[in-house]
Amino acid sequence: MEQVGMAAAAHDVSLWGLFMQAGLIVKLVMIGLVAASVWTWAIVIDKYVSYARARRQFDQFEQVFWSGQSLEELYRTLAERSNTGLAAIFVAAMREWKKSFERGARSPIGLQMRIDRAMDVTMARESEALESRLSSLATIGSAGPFIGLFGTVVGIMTSFQAIAGSNNASLAVVAPGIAEALLATAMGLIAAIPAVIAYNKFAGEAGKLGARMEGFADEFSAILSRQIDEKLQPRQAAQ
Repeated sequence: MEQVGMAAAAHDVSLWGLFMQAGLIVKLVMIGLVAASVWTWAIVIDKYVSYARARRQFDQFEQVFWSGQSLEELYRTLAERSNTGLAAIFVAAMREWKKSFERGARSPIGLQMRIDRAMDVTMARESEALESRLSSLATIGSAGPFIGLFGTVVGIMTSFQAIAGSNNASLAVVAPGIAEALLATAMGLIAAIPAVIAYNKFAGEAGKLGARMEGFADEFSAILSRQIDEKLQPRQAAQ
């Protein structure tokens, strides 16, 4: 009994003590999970700020766009800036519009297709920027528990090997080793749960912003289509 009590006392059951007493593989797993957790929260903060900024920019642009200001004037205001979101789609469409008319566009269908293509390419680029690093959250959320479980299995195997070597299977001897192993599982869940929640939330936010860009692109395409008809039909009639 006295030896058992000394063995239990020799183990520090604090979180830091359990980490320090763990084997090399389990330590590496824990360090990796801590790094994944820090990376998760860095992405969460970055995405929270960037999505809030994107929503604000979308609202501001739509307010200006539907205020009645001429498209040419709005284009001149935005053309020299670094634009994102709806403003980038607008500038891409207007740039293609102006280039086509400067080169003497004759086909309404061809011009409309080029404008739509320019908006689609810009929209895809903007959607990719909105969804950047979300795959990291998905990876951490799905792999984190299994990485923690791997550390737990290795830790328990090491504990059983130590028990076999000491010929003592009392709870006081077994518990510290199992606690070290289970700490890896807990750390895996601590890394994975916020990652899964954040991924679901931000994927939904990215989808909503993407839908707003698609809606604006469709509306702007219809506006430009009417203006194309107004500009090209008199030219075609004169020919």
